Amino acid sequence: MTEKIWLGAIFLKDEGGYEILLKSLEHYRKRLRTIGQSPELKDSAAMFASVLNQQAMKTVPKIDEIIEKITNSINDIQEVKKLSEEVPFFEKALMCYESDIDKAQNTGHEYFVKLVGDLAEAKNDLDIIKTALKKIKEYSE
Repeated sequence: MTEKIWLGAIFLKDEGGYEILLKSLEHYRKRLRTIGQSPELKDSAAMFASVLNQQAMKTVPKIDEIIEKITNSINDIQEVKKLSEEVPFFEKALMCYESDIDKAQNTGHEYFVKLVGDLAEAKNDLDIIKTALKKIKEYSE
């Protein structure tokens, strides 16, 4: 029986998928660092906000670690393949970025608009995010 191969590695290395992934991870870090300013959190109970903020601060070092792993391994497909264990984290970052782009577009809330930055550029990222979410989960048959 042959071993399944993570096709997401090919997307990351050879198809430039690492670019949207790094951008999403940077956004995710920024989102977590500013979570206390989020309109969604301001509407929640103070105790819940405190717990969520603590969890966010624990996640930021993990983001930094993953960004470093990606940048250090992108030139070696064997090293990139090792990133497959991070797929759930990649999905979180990509979905966070996608969600915040949608919120910036649909609500126009200052927090999300500032968080996303250049909205025109971010809108262009939406299709790339959808592709990335699909491709990072692909394995050979």
